Amino acid sequence: MAAFPSKPEILDFIKSSPGKVSKREIARAFKIKGADRITLKRVLRELADEGLIDRGRRDVKKVGGLPAVCVLDIFDQDVDGDLLAKPVQWDEEAPPPKIVLAPGGGPGPKKRGRQASGPTPGIGNRVLARLTWAEDDALEARVIKVLGQSAHRVLGIYRAGPKKGEGRVQPVDRKSRYEMAVAPSDAASAKPGDLVTVEPVGHQSHGLRQVRVLEVLGRITDQRSVSLIAIHRHGIPTGFTSEEEAQANAATLATLGTRTDLRHLPLVTIDPVDARDFDDAVYAAPDEDQKNKGGWVVVVAIADVAHYVTPASPLDLGAQKKGNSVYFPDRVVPMLPEKLSNDLCSLKQGVDRPCLAVRMVLNASGAKLRHEFIRGLMNSHARLTYAQAQAAIDGEVDETTAPLLEPVLKPLWAAYHALSIARDKREPLDLDLPEHKIELGQDGTIKSIGFRDRLDAHRLVEEFMIQANVAAAEELERKKTPFIYRVHDAPSLEKLDSLRDFLKSLDLPLTKSDVLKPQYFNGLLHKVKGREYEAMVNEVTLRSQSQAVYSPDNLGHFGLNLRRYAHFTSPIRRYADLIVHRALIRAGKLGSDGLTDKEIETLEPVAEQISLHERRAMAAERDSNDRYVAAFLADRVGAVFKGRISGVTRFGLFIRLNETGADGIVPMRSLGDDYYVHDESLHALTGERHGGVYRLGTMVDVRLEEATPMTGGLRFELLTAAEKGVAKTAQRKKRSRTDSVAKRKSGTRKKR
Repeated sequence: MAAFPSKPEILDFIKSSPGKVSKREIARAFKIKGADRITLKRVLRELADEGLIDRGRRDVKKVGGLPAVCVLDIFDQDVDGDLLAKPVQWDEEAPPPKIVLAPGGGPGPKKRGRQASGPTPGIGNRVLARLTWAEDDALEARVIKVLGQSAHRVLGIYRAGPKKGEGRVQPVDRKSRYEMAVAPSDAASAKPGDLVTVEPVGHQSHGLRQVRVLEVLGRITDQRSVSLIAIHRHGIPTGFTSEEEAQANAATLATLGTRTDLRHLPLVTIDPVDARDFDDAVYAAPDEDQKNKGGWVVVVAIADVAHYVTPASPLDLGAQKKGNSVYFPDRVVPMLPEKLSNDLCSLKQGVDRPCLAVRMVLNASGAKLRHEFIRGLMNSHARLTYAQAQAAIDGEVDETTAPLLEPVLKPLWAAYHALSIARDKREPLDLDLPEHKIELGQDGTIKSIGFRDRLDAHRLVEEFMIQANVAAAEELERKKTPFIYRVHDAPSLEKLDSLRDFLKSLDLPLTKSDVLKPQYFNGLLHKVKGREYEAMVNEVTLRSQSQAVYSPDNLGHFGLNLRRYAHFTSPIRRYADLIVHRALIRAGKLGSDGLTDKEIETLEPVAEQISLHERRAMAAERDSNDRYVAAFLADRVGAVFKGRISGVTRFGLFIRLNETGADGIVPMRSLGDDYYVHDESLHALTGERHGGVYRLGTMVDVRLEEATPMTGGLRFELLTAAEKGVAKTAQRKKRSRTDSVAKRKSGTRKKR
């Protein structure tokens, strides 16, 4: 049997093929058959996620599917001074590929020994260019003609210029180092310290880029501007159309009608203290069936968003475009208007709400015996916080939890302990990762930054939701109804090989079994528990995992160790869950507003789109957190912190502080008088002269040298000396240095 092709081999085949290439043609070319076709689909998805190819339902195209000649906007420069461009026409959901203008890229024919004649393009120009592939798999553009001005917009901070009335704008993007100039006539009403959006005007070959102010968004001194920066920088859609608002405002509360009456059940919501919507409620009671002694009946009720957001309606189209709600410390960008997200679809205490519920029967060991989906009307008996519910179980009741302790909370915990038995037997991937908690005061200033506590109350709700999600996937498979799975593929072969190389340096083996299971990783993590490199192994293991995505094809969920899984429990804030609700309504004949035939035809592109939107939201949330942390630490420059090396690159070390979880960089140039070589497989920097080693996961002391709230950047000075490394052979050192230099040259071009 032929070996499965590597990513470079598949990419070379796609590049060398004219036009589009079908997945079938790729499979035929490499003799890929049977179960390997699923692996091929995963590899193609990874190549698409990396921006190297475009994937349709049946076809695969070269990067971006761009023509050989196309119109580009020049929007920035990289650190080497090369101009960066992006295509004007871009209809894909994935970000456009990075395009670098080739040296001497002005219009006109090339003359031997000198640059072509004609005006030199600059930032803000729109050009017609010919695209070619560079040796490092990047796209290069040679300008055919300068077409004029682009409509590129930049987010930045307005400051006073050196001359009266003149302004300067500093981009908030940490990758951009260039200020822009604003003429007095183009400043609008901007004042120094304002957060503004600007666009280029005119074209200049020398000097600062000229821009005009389009919009003033607020004061940068207001901490709440942090989330505005993240929203604009990542293109998060905000607000709602008049049609969406009209549909939401016209909605009225669903009545009992043909629904099952669940109002007698003491369902309760258990959420964070700062929760902004309540879309899930839980209930548990002992099973009265004598054949199931020690068993439990668990009900998970979810807000019936599908009743209000019907297929192809304005609300549906808007929700699909957003993909999900996005959460920041000071605000939420909701997927649905407030009339729905905070009212009609929110399971508030003491009011009737329509729901889609699943009733699950468990045995004493937590194994599910059967389930049933119900479209009902419920009434939440209490709104509890995680800490409040946990305190009651631990013996500290309050006026709300005291009457609920025996009839509601204790049965919930007992059912959870039964589920825990089944969970331990299943052995999902055991990575319990800390979650940032940023607390703001009433005035928007930061009160504290730390980590959220992980209580049994959190795990209880999480486990109930997992079981409900599994039941949804099982029900839809049983009814042969198409839907969108939540899939998490096993780690790629490349990532596993890299992990094995790293573990080999610690004398830790990783099985080469054809069927990799989470248990193997759990055994590894258990083996290093308490050792000095425990955090390092956890970090590298986490990085070896694939990213969870949405798909109409079932690849299973590796992390949870489940054969099938769907997202069912949060339709207020995730479009994928709304699709699953509609599929359940269709499958169970629970109403006329179920999944339509037209929706079924578009499940694959919708799944890809909402997967991209999820990553966009995660990036925006991380960006916001970084800026809040930098603002919080800005007055502690010079202070010494304990941290851990969280990243190793050829540019330096990334450090994560123990106290706040903040990430910052120690630049390579500040690491002393040695020449450090980056070893990717060992996740380490090694000094060539003295042999000192800086490795991922190592505990270090650092001094904060710079905190820049505007960009979210933190720069540290390392105070801990390098570990004494194992001496390398001269040949290994020479090869490592050559490889490092080669990578450096391939990643960036020399200044021109």
